[in-house]
Amino acid sequence: MSGQPRWVAVTFLTALVLFVLALLGVTKVEVISVPAAPFGWIVAIVLCVLAAYAVWLTVQKRKLPAWIGGVFAILFVFGFLVWIVAGGRDEMPSISLLGLIAGAVTLAVPLVFGSLSGVLSERVGVVNIAIEGQLLLGAFSAAVVGTVTGNVFAGLLAAAVAGVLVSLVLAVVSIKYLVNQIIVGVVLNVLVSGLTSFLFSTVLTAHPEQFNQPPQLEPITIPFLADIPIIGPILFRQSLIGYLMYLAVIVIYVGLYYTKWGLRVRAVGEHPQAADTVGINVNRTRFWNVLLGGAVAGIGGSFFALVSADAFSKDMSAGKGYIALAALIFGRWNPIGAFLAALLFGFADNLQSIITIIGSPVPGQFMAMLPYVLTIIAVAGLVGRSRPPAASGEPYVKG
Repeated sequence: MSGQPRWVAVTFLTALVLFVLALLGVTKVEVISVPAAPFGWIVAIVLCVLAAYAVWLTVQKRKLPAWIGGVFAILFVFGFLVWIVAGGRDEMPSISLLGLIAGAVTLAVPLVFGSLSGVLSERVGVVNIAIEGQLLLGAFSAAVVGTVTGNVFAGLLAAAVAGVLVSLVLAVVSIKYLVNQIIVGVVLNVLVSGLTSFLFSTVLTAHPEQFNQPPQLEPITIPFLADIPIIGPILFRQSLIGYLMYLAVIVIYVGLYYTKWGLRVRAVGEHPQAADTVGINVNRTRFWNVLLGGAVAGIGGSFFALVSADAFSKDMSAGKGYIALAALIFGRWNPIGAFLAALLFGFADNLQSIITIIGSPVPGQFMAMLPYVLTIIAVAGLVGRSRPPAASGEPYVKG
């Protein structure tokens, strides 16, 4: 249970920022003008002071307060946004904060499901490189079954089943036959990509009205909550899959850290021999967790065909499974951490498009690579200890 208070501090800081944004909405503040140069210098000085204070605490071998990282990140983001906007081609360039955050949440939905799938698998010691294949086959199945049945919920269920099928192959080959998990995952990604591309070219393209015109999941507005300024339209006017995303994060987090099932799962991922000694069936626990992770990723894949697009297209997951893996690592194999990391990736992806629109001199490629740089920093341990479960990737043979 160690390390959980850190998330309490992060959640508090996030809630504080959202409260400020809501307050701006209540007072009808639509445009905030900031002098770029003075604001930039002030932010830079404060960031340097925070960094120096963190270094001093480290030299004194004292624990860093959790608020330092949160305040540093918030100031950096606002300073970075001002820098981007100040260099736009327009005389009065601006960024819609509402649109920026809403776009980030939307783009993060499949990433969150993919990273949660990775959490469920790697917490029991199975490396799930096949997230990309699970997302892609989920999207394909949702499109085909949704079109054939004319029922969007049937498409959603088919996507979950498709993700389970990919995970079934991963589980059987890597757990039962002890084949290298990373190799199996890569092979599954290539297999699913080739299979869906072939069926798209030969079947879906030839008969789109029969196989590739799925019904769409319309946004669902939650009364009262959707009327909250700024954050209401973003968080509470989502599709069913968006709400399932919130539910999945909460359920998996509570399950992993506050239930007997979660204790067994973490024991299997950290020390399978000890778990076996106390009567836990290690390989069966791994098997069912990998299947559960596949169902979660499959639901995330249905987002592509049932929400973000009106039809399946070739390789429409576009590498989101690999980005979900990066979010999983950056989030330190924690459901809440993976969720926040996925939002960061979605934020960077959306900001990349906005940079192009406003004509900022900041290269869009810089924003595209920024989350990966942060992931490398996290894995290197420069922002705290980040390690996978001890038995991750290691097959277990009883005896």
